[in-house]
Amino acid sequence: MREDADHGERSGAEGPGASGGVDHEFLALERELTLLLRRARASSGEMARQVHPDLEPAAYGLLAFLDETGPRRATDLAAFIGVGKATMSRQLRALEQLGLVAREPDPADGRAWLVRLSEEGRERFRTVRSARRERYVRQLAGWDRKEVAELARLLGQLNSRAAL
Repeated sequence: MREDADHGERSGAEGPGASGGVDHEFLALERELTLLLRRARASSGEMARQVHPDLEPAAYGLLAFLDETGPRRATDLAAFIGVGKATMSRQLRALEQLGLVAREPDPADGRAWLVRLSEEGRERFRTVRSARRERYVRQLAGWDRKEVAELARLLGQLNSRAAL
């Protein structure tokens, strides 16, 4: 039995076998994450279309990474997204054709190229990102700033452990 930190009460759920094999905390977590991820996928597609009608939803994260980190080699981008070089090459070609990214020689290695957001890509991406953040502010308007910070911290912790 586990003591509830807030109320000093005992909870019957100690783990997966405590309540007939049901771990209610993890069941609730699974349910909420499933809903969040479903909404995130739909939102990702919508945001991608707002950046450019022909932009694939998976490419939105690539644009975000380039905006945050600046110019990167295609191999770095492939490692970040978790795809092979050939897949990344196709994605970058498509982004270039849409005018959202540009390639430039890598000053550290004349044989290599760096990929960066084009001016148009940066402007379009930041416009959509700003609108998304405004939506978060509206959705969480009733939350205390400390709760928002705690949610961000916990999601960061979850994301860092998921990457292992």
